[in-house]
Amino acid sequence: MKNSILIPALAMVAAILVNGCSGGTKKGAGGEGAPVLVAQAVETNVPVLINPPPVGHVMPYSTVTIRPQVGGVISQVHFQEGQEVKKDDRLFTIDPRPTQAALARDKAQLENAEIQFTREQKLFDQKLVSQDEYDTSKASRDTLTATVQSDELNLSFTEIRAPFDGWTGSLLFHEGNVVKSPDDTLLTINQIHPIYVAFAVPEQYLPEIKREMREKTLKVQAIFQNMDALPQGELTFIDNAVDMTTGTIQLKATFPNEDNTLWPGQFVQVVLTLSDLTNAIVVPSQAVQTGQNGQFVYVVKPDLTAEERPVTVGITYQGETVAQSGLKAGEMVVTDGQLRLAPGVKVSVKSALSSTNVAATAAQK
Repeated sequence: MKNSILIPALAMVAAILVNGCSGGTKKGAGGEGAPVLVAQAVETNVPVLINPPPVGHVMPYSTVTIRPQVGGVISQVHFQEGQEVKKDDRLFTIDPRPTQAALARDKAQLENAEIQFTREQKLFDQKLVSQDEYDTSKASRDTLTATVQSDELNLSFTEIRAPFDGWTGSLLFHEGNVVKSPDDTLLTINQIHPIYVAFAVPEQYLPEIKREMREKTLKVQAIFQNMDALPQGELTFIDNAVDMTTGTIQLKATFPNEDNTLWPGQFVQVVLTLSDLTNAIVVPSQAVQTGQNGQFVYVVKPDLTAEERPVTVGITYQGETVAQSGLKAGEMVVTDGQLRLAPGVKVSVKSALSSTNVAATAAQK
């Protein structure tokens, strides 16, 4: 009696399981295709970058500390601190009157020495004075000539001018202050056109960087929060030794910085392009899945069924991954909804591309 009831019940359960399995592997819930998002594999050029991007700091192209070459009272300051200045712009005037007085005195003494020397030279030619007297008069004249030249140079030093185009820092002395040469620091000027960005990369990149630099100029981008445009520069310096404590090599990139986007002391992300992969097949990185047998993508076939396709992936750039093998340009890959899929499962495309467009595009390929 018990066996006669149990056997038909087991047969019914088996039938339900068979029917459920046969329908579930080919269709999504409700008998429709599994909803997925898709994207097209495209052929493009992809830059080869140092990953992750190193952090660099911005450095002035040149920095000069302004110090007085003559002492005295600052009679005038010709700029506002923090102001941009051009080469040879006047920065400070040191009271020139003491130097002018010394110059006038020494010029008068030189004029007298010239008269004395002329007289001694005539007497020497007539054998009326000795060689020693002649030499002493000449030495006195030459000494005063050098003194006058020094006074004229010191007078020029009372006007301090900018040595190059740059931006001034904090003003450390003001009008009326007495400054001492050459100890007092009046000002620091930074040249920021062009400007440097210094950064370090792991030493394993050094051979490739040197090889690529022999063939072309390496492009560098600087990235900083809220930048309207990414500054473009060139790699111009490789340090002459690897830092043994960090295993990195110090590099510098030069940026024109004409719009003052970069500022000394700023920290930026540095994107150094080593080379370009040409005609590479790329897909969104989220399309690439990892399984027991390695990495794969789901490809939407012309009949709107999913195919599990093994791929060999390369570098990733801006959310796109290079598929070195396994894909062709134009094929549709699933970017979201992979958990609902298995080989042969019907899909329903939920994206800007309709199912009809996906099937037509896939059929053309």
